[in-house]
Amino acid sequence: MASKQRVVVGLSGGVDSAVSAYLLKQQGHEVVGIFMKNWEDDDDSEYCSSRQDWLDAASVADVLGIDIEHVNFATEYKDRVFAEFLREYQAGRTPNPDILCNAEIKFKAFLDHAMRLGAEKIATGHYARVRERAGRFELLKGLDPLKDQSYFLHRLNQAQLSKTMFPVGELPKTEVRRIAAEIGLPNAKKKDSTGICFIGERPFREFLNRYIASAPGPIKDPRGRTIGEHVGLSFYTLGQRQGLGIGGVKAKGAQKGGSEHEPWFVARKDIAHNTLWAVQGHDHPWLLTSRLRAHDASWTAGEPPAAGALGAKTRYRQADAACTVEPLGTGGFELRFEQPQWAVTPGQSAVLYDGEVCLGGGVIVTEAASGDEAFSPPVAQAA
Repeated sequence: MASKQRVVVGLSGGVDSAVSAYLLKQQGHEVVGIFMKNWEDDDDSEYCSSRQDWLDAASVADVLGIDIEHVNFATEYKDRVFAEFLREYQAGRTPNPDILCNAEIKFKAFLDHAMRLGAEKIATGHYARVRERAGRFELLKGLDPLKDQSYFLHRLNQAQLSKTMFPVGELPKTEVRRIAAEIGLPNAKKKDSTGICFIGERPFREFLNRYIASAPGPIKDPRGRTIGEHVGLSFYTLGQRQGLGIGGVKAKGAQKGGSEHEPWFVARKDIAHNTLWAVQGHDHPWLLTSRLRAHDASWTAGEPPAAGALGAKTRYRQADAACTVEPLGTGGFELRFEQPQWAVTPGQSAVLYDGEVCLGGGVIVTEAASGDEAFSPPVAQAA
């Protein structure tokens, strides 16, 4: 049993962080709660729940008998996370702000604040684990495979991991809910939050519209025909099926039941020509990728893994895909997959695993290394 420590817990108002605080207190640690406010542009709108979350977090602290402090990181969030989020969208990529938020706010600004409060460790309600082995700290998957959040935490470094605890990482979600109900936590049945923190449940396009000007352009099919108009490349992501407005388009004389009636998917975004390329059928070759390149790599061990066979996720909630990794001298890496991956998206993260150990990852730059001929759109055809 580890020695008793002063642990500052990030209480979000949700059940996972609440049970984390309870478990730490049960272990005899001195527990202090912090509620992080990261967004305040439209705090009182129907989509932003931070006021209710604060009330829930304060109620949890009251039941557990711990102090709680309300800390505003909105300025840091806007500078370090939201500005980058907008830059990526404007460049036509699809970023993952939760990963950036963990690296820049929860395990940087919050960690620094906790250390100023005299904390020896911080804790959050993430489903992941930290293991110390041979003087090095490893980030492990959470034991509940349906809830594992190591993907979002892959940018944590040795200094951050050495100060971090994930009390619910050893538990299935059902057990976390059971504990919360058993000890009478007011948020025991609270629904899990979904979506990006600052957007909440609101329509995504409506939110982006406030910050990014729409720039309409053509939607083209693999034969180079214009089949519709997009509202701006920033508003679409690869593999997207809904909201294209081209559902009824099919070739002349198409037979009923043929592939011409299959749904359309976003396959590529051509920034230079402001063109959205769409294909029919989930398994169209343009949606499948056997290689990718990533940059801005971050490794939990402080150094890249040796070239060789590993597992990788190119999106959250995906099974690890067998691949080989080739570190590049530029601080990035290339992955080659045994089986082609679907809708690999620039801006998202490719995260590497060796079994249950999360090694780190990088931001996907291209969904195919040079030489991949899967995507070769017509250079110039009549619309």
